[in-house]
Amino acid sequence: MDKTNQRFEANNSDEISLKEVVLKIKEWYRFILSKWKVILIGGFIGGILGLTYSYLKKTIYKAELSFALEDEKSSGGGLGAAMGLASQFGIDLGGGNSGGVFSEDNLLELMKSRSMVENTLLTAISINGQQQTLAELYISFNKYRPDWSNKPALKNIRFLPNADRSKFSLQQDSILGVFYKDITKNNLTVDRTDKKSTIITVKVNSKNELFSKFFTEILAKTVSDFYVETKTKKSVQNVAILQRQTDSVRHELNAAITGVASSGDLNPNPNPALQILRVPSQHRQIDVQANQAILTQLVANLELSKIALRKETPLIQVIDKPILPLEKDQFGKAKGFVLGMFILIFVTTFYLVIVKFLKSII
Repeated sequence: MDKTNQRFEANNSDEISLKEVVLKIKEWYRFILSKWKVILIGGFIGGILGLTYSYLKKTIYKAELSFALEDEKSSGGGLGAAMGLASQFGIDLGGGNSGGVFSEDNLLELMKSRSMVENTLLTAISINGQQQTLAELYISFNKYRPDWSNKPALKNIRFLPNADRSKFSLQQDSILGVFYKDITKNNLTVDRTDKKSTIITVKVNSKNELFSKFFTEILAKTVSDFYVETKTKKSVQNVAILQRQTDSVRHELNAAITGVASSGDLNPNPNPALQILRVPSQHRQIDVQANQAILTQLVANLELSKIALRKETPLIQVIDKPILPLEKDQFGKAKGFVLGMFILIFVTTFYLVIVKFLKSII
C-alpha cells in the first residue's frame, strides 16, 4: 500500500512540474509579446546601426598570386658526370646543392621578411602616368598625411622613386618598420595550397585595388630576383672568370698565329743550312698549339658553366597572377541592416528577460 502511494505521489509531482514549466513558458511568452514595441524599436535601431556600419566599412580588395617552387636536387645524368669530371681538375662550375636558405619552408619566411617587404614598398609603379612608390600609395589610401601635417618631423617625409635607401633618415626607417609590421600582420598571407604541394600562394588584402595587385606581383618578383642574384652568384662569377680567361687565350692564340705568319714573311726562302732562322717560327708554332689546347678546354668548361647557371634559374614559376577587377570583400547594406536588426532584437529581448528575472527574485 505504501509503495502504491509513493508511486502516485511521484507521478503527481512530475505532472505538476511539467504543468508549471508549460505555465512558465506561456508567462514568459506573454511578457515578451507585451514588450513588442520595445523589441521592435530595438531592432530598428540595430538595423540603422548595421546600415551605418556598412557605409563606414571600407571595401577590401583581395589579390592572389600562386607560383611553383623549383626544387633542384644535386645534378644528375650527363651534366652531373661532366661537372664531376671538371671538378677532378680543380674546376668548380657551380650548380651545387640548391637547399639551404632557399628551401620551401625558409622561402615562406623570406617572402615575409622585412627586407623583401620594404624593397617592394620602395618599388616605383605608374598610376595615371605618374611614377610613385608603393609606400606613397600606402600612405595615400590610409590617409596618413592629414595626421602627419601637425608633426614637423613627419610632415615632409617622402618615399620618392629611385631614392637611395642608405640615405634614409631615422624617421623614414621607423615609418617603413611600422608599415612592415602592419602589412605582415593584417594584409599579407603566404602559405602552401596543400601540405604536400610545392605550390605557394601569396595573398594581399587592402583597401586599395591597385596596391593589392601591384604589391603581390612585385613581392614575388623581388624575392625571385633576390634568389637569382644570391643563389647563382657563385655560378655567375665562374662564368665571368672563364669568359675572361677564354677571351685572353683567344687573343694570345690570334697573336701567335699572326707571329707565325710574320716569321714566314721575314724569311720567305730560308737557307736550309742555317737552322737558326727557323727558331722564331717554331716558337710561334708551339704557342699556337698550346693556346689551341688551352682554348679548347676553356671553351668546354665555359659552356658547362653556362649550362649549370641556366639550370639554377629561375626558382619561381608563376602560375596565376591577380587580374583586375579583383575580388571584393564588401559588407552589403541590406546585409548590414538585417544583421544589425536581428542582433539588437536578441540583445533587447535578453535584457528584458534578465531584468524581469531579477525583479522576480527580489
